[in-house]
Amino acid sequence: MKKSARARRMARHHGKHKTVATLNLTSLMDIFTILLIFLLVNNNNAAKLPDNQDIQLPESIAQELPSEVLTIQVSPNDVIVEGQRIADTEAVKAQQERTVKTLVDELNFRASQSLGAGADEEREVMILADREVPYAVIKKLMRSCMETPYTKVAFAVLKVAEEEDE
Repeated sequence: MKKSARARRMARHHGKHKTVATLNLTSLMDIFTILLIFLLVNNNNAAKLPDNQDIQLPESIAQELPSEVLTIQVSPNDVIVEGQRIADTEAVKAQQERTVKTLVDELNFRASQSLGAGADEEREVMILADREVPYAVIKKLMRSCMETPYTKVAFAVLKVAEEEDE
C-alpha cells in the first residue's frame, strides 16, 4: 500500500525524534567539582577559636576538639571576654587582690543573661592565653572564674602533630 506524501513526511519527522537522548557528562563533572570544593572550604565540623593576632597559643598533643563556650583572651596587653576589653594584663599582674573584680562582674553578668544553663549548673569558660603571659595573671583569672558560675575552666592550645617512633 502506497502512503500519501503527508504520511511519509510524518513518519520521517517521527523517525528523527526516536533517537535516545545523551547526557553531556563534562558539564556535570564541572558542576560536581565546584560543589565539592565549595563544601570542603565551608566545612565547619571543627570548632573555630577566636582569631587574635596578639595571642600565640602554646602547643600540645591534645586530642579533644574545643566546644562552643565563653572565651577569655589574654594577650600580653589586654584581657578580653568575647571581644570586650575587661582589663589590662599588666594591671592584673600588678594588683594585690587574688581575683580580678571586673572579670568577676562580667562573668556574673553573662551568667545572669544566659538562658542555656540552670542557676546551680556549672558553666564552662575557655582561656586563650598567649604563651608569654605570666602564670600569676592566669592564676588570678582562674580564681576569678571560680567565684562565678563558670567553674569549668579549659585552656586553648595549638595541636602539634605527633612524631612516629621508629
